[in-house]
Amino acid sequence: MTFCLLLLSVVAVTAAVPVPRSLTRAVWPEREPVVALWVWQCLVATVLLCCLTALVLGAAAVFHTVRDHVFAPAPPAVTAAYDLSAAPVWAVVLTVLLACGAAWTTAMLARELVEARRSRGQTRAHLRERAPELPAGLPAARGPLLVLEDEYPDAWWMPGSPPQLIVTTGALHRLTDHQLDAVLTHERGHARARHDWLLHLSTALATGFPRIPLFAHFCDQTHRLVELAADDTASRRCGHLTTALALIELNQHRGVLSCSSSHRLLGERVDRLLAPPPRLTRHRRAMATALAALTPLVPLLITFAPGLTALG
Repeated sequence: MTFCLLLLSVVAVTAAVPVPRSLTRAVWPEREPVVALWVWQCLVATVLLCCLTALVLGAAAVFHTVRDHVFAPAPPAVTAAYDLSAAPVWAVVLTVLLACGAAWTTAMLARELVEARRSRGQTRAHLRERAPELPAGLPAARGPLLVLEDEYPDAWWMPGSPPQLIVTTGALHRLTDHQLDAVLTHERGHARARHDWLLHLSTALATGFPRIPLFAHFCDQTHRLVELAADDTASRRCGHLTTALALIELNQHRGVLSCSSSHRLLGERVDRLLAPPPRLTRHRRAMATALAALTPLVPLLITFAPGLTALG
């Protein structure tokens, strides 16, 4: 049991500190934002599984009630393989810390979901009060669409059931039909991929554990990569140039091409659309996806290895 806890701790620290820092310096995520999002999710899942399995093993060693429930169906040889007869002091401290961390994580996720639902309901009701009638010439095939009277061009996606696409009359007047299609396709890309769940998860973890590099980078990179992934969705349908021009038209009044930090991502997105980076080959993309999917299996293998060895 001691060896398993130490090994799980090493894997969790490795996945939480050095790996995210090296991943943020890599170039390939800009080429493959969907694969990069998958890699980040797998890293987070690895750390959470390490903590969860360490919590279960530590609780089984510290508390007899937990041990009886977890290892009740197992043969005596399996219980002996985990050496649960006595827990060192550091294992008790680690178990208590992990239990507190699990409770805090659950609280942060619950708070994020409650706040998101409350804010979404208030915003949806406010927007419906402001929405005028749809223009007669706007095709109904563009899906659930809410048009707001506003001179500034803007468009965004509001998650919910069903998702709501919102566009201002300024955008309808300024954008061409092809550019408007690119904008709406971009927003539908967010809705189809359910990016709102990723954003809520990353925000909750970063808020609850701001000093852990993995969760801080996960939040920053998720907000960046979901936009790049939606840009790719729009550019595949409407073309890179049309999507870039639509992005410029929507954000020109905000200073999309300025050097301020708040608008730097918009400038990077425009540059990326005008000069698309070379993409990974299909073989490398599949390999990266498969390796990332196998990463969360490491804490499970560490946890079940003593029991499988005892049964063998």
